[in-house]
Amino acid sequence: MTKSNARLPRLEDVAELAGVSHQTVSRVINNHPNVSKATRERVEAAVAELGYRRNTAARSLVTRRSQTIGVLASELSQYGPANTLLGVEQAARNAGYFVSIAALKSVSRESIFDAVRHFMDQSVDGIVVSVPHSETLLALAELKLGVPVVAVGSLGNDAVSGAMVDQTRGAELAVGHLIDLGHRRIGHVAGPQDWIDGVARAEAWSAALRTAGLEDDLLMTGDWSAGSGYEIGRKLAAERTATAIFVGNDQMALGLLRAFNEAGVRVPEDVSVVGFDDQPEAGYFTPPLTTVRQDFEELGRRCMDLMLTAIGDGDGVSATVVEPELVVRRSTSAPA
Repeated sequence: MTKSNARLPRLEDVAELAGVSHQTVSRVINNHPNVSKATRERVEAAVAELGYRRNTAARSLVTRRSQTIGVLASELSQYGPANTLLGVEQAARNAGYFVSIAALKSVSRESIFDAVRHFMDQSVDGIVVSVPHSETLLALAELKLGVPVVAVGSLGNDAVSGAMVDQTRGAELAVGHLIDLGHRRIGHVAGPQDWIDGVARAEAWSAALRTAGLEDDLLMTGDWSAGSGYEIGRKLAAERTATAIFVGNDQMALGLLRAFNEAGVRVPEDVSVVGFDDQPEAGYFTPPLTTVRQDFEELGRRCMDLMLTAIGDGDGVSATVVEPELVVRRSTSAPA
C-alpha cells in the first residue's frame, strides 16, 4: 500500500509494515516510555512512509476522552509562569494531547471557578493549574471535578497532585554559595508574599542564615519587576549594610545591578548578587549573573507524567519535585 491509495492508512497498516502489534503502535504514538528504541524507530518510519495520521474524533468516540488538557494560568508576563506554561504545553503535545488555555487576568475564587467550568464544558480529560498563589489550592480543594488536576508550581494537597521545582533547595544553593565565599551579611530581595515561590524562597533564605548562625534581618520585598529591584537597589546602595544579596528572581536582580552601577557600588567587589530562574539574558547582564536555574521543560514533563498516570488509573494524588541548579557567573566573589 502507498500514500496514493484512496483509503487512508490505518493503525493496523502501520503495525503490519513495522512488523509489530497494533498495541505497540499505539504505545509509540502516545509516547509511552516502555518501548525499545529500535521498535520506536521502526514504527515511526512506518508512520512516515504511510503518512498515517490519528483520527482523533474517532478515537474520542471509542475512548470517551477528548484528548484535551485544560491549562489554567496566570501572571504570564513573568518569566517563570510563562516558561512553565510552555513546558507543560510542549509535554502535552508530545503525549498526543491538545491544550486549551485559560489565562486569568486576576486571581480570585470566582475567576478560578469560571475557568474550571469552561474546561468542564469542553469535556477536558484533565486540568493543569499554573496559578502560583497560595489561595489557588484552597479554591481547588472545594471543587469535585471528576477529572485529574495537577498543580504545577506547588506540591498540591490531599485533593490535587503537584509538580514543582524545589524552591527551598534553590534558595539553599544560593545562600550556601554566598556563605562558602565568606559572606556574613546576606540580604534577600523577596518576591510578593502571596506567591508560593516568593514565600518558599524567603523562608529558605532565613532558615539557611539561622542554621549558619547569621542574622536574617535584611529582608526586602519587591514585585518581581526590574523596577522594584531598582528601587530596592538604590536603598541598599545608600545603606551599604550587606556584602551579598540573594534576589528572588533575575528581573529584580537586573534592576538591582543598574541601581548599584549608578551609585558606584561595584559587583562583585563591593556586593555579590545572586538571582533566581536563569532566564536567557542572565549571562549577558553586567556583570553576568550568578543565579539558580529552573528546568521548566523538565517540570512540564513531570507534570504530564502525573496527569497521564492519573488519567490511566482514574484516581490517586501524588507529587514530584524537580531539582534546581546553581549557575555561577561573575556577579559573586569573596567579600573584600
